[in-house]
Amino acid sequence: MPAHLQGSLFDQTDEIRLGPLTGLRRTALGDGAWTDLLPGWLHGADALFEELAAHVPWRAERRRMYDSEVAVPRLLAHYGESDRLPHPVLDEARAALSAHYAAELGEPFATAGLCYYRDGRDSVAWHGDRTGRGAREDTMVAILSVGAPRDLALRPRAGGPSHRVPLGHGDLLVMGGSCQRTWEHAVPKTTWAAGPRISVQFRPRGVR
Repeated sequence: MPAHLQGSLFDQTDEIRLGPLTGLRRTALGDGAWTDLLPGWLHGADALFEELAAHVPWRAERRRMYDSEVAVPRLLAHYGESDRLPHPVLDEARAALSAHYAAELGEPFATAGLCYYRDGRDSVAWHGDRTGRGAREDTMVAILSVGAPRDLALRPRAGGPSHRVPLGHGDLLVMGGSCQRTWEHAVPKTTWAAGPRISVQFRPRGVR
């Protein structure tokens, strides 16, 4: 991949490993929605970024919008329940998240979707993960971010101010409760010199 990552000054190790899930900070968003944030959960995040960027079978998609077909502004990869994830630390992350949230979620995280934002022109529009059970049930989506920071924006579907959380270099964000039904999230385009970022989204079965 041609995108170049400017490494973090605070994560200079090549050892790719997870920290403990202690220190998660929960923010109540309203309407039963919440987020948990843990900066720097993954150590060696820049090294993992380089491995994923080079070895994941990224695909470019096109989608119909109105009367034309347009390119999706990011690269994508998806791993189902029975698929081997592209790095062992992602299997460890999925297992750790499943164990930590077992009492609240009631089921394990099952699938992993990856998005590669090559620069500030790549983005994802406002949406909720409401394809499947997320449209009618409380659920969770856990996002592990590697590479350069990009803002994840959140806003209530009923209207109101949005919030922005910069995610990158091994940060973890979990959206839970009614978040997928009552809130929307996006990665907006930016005119700033944004470096490349990869997000890994862990979801339970039947949530997209």
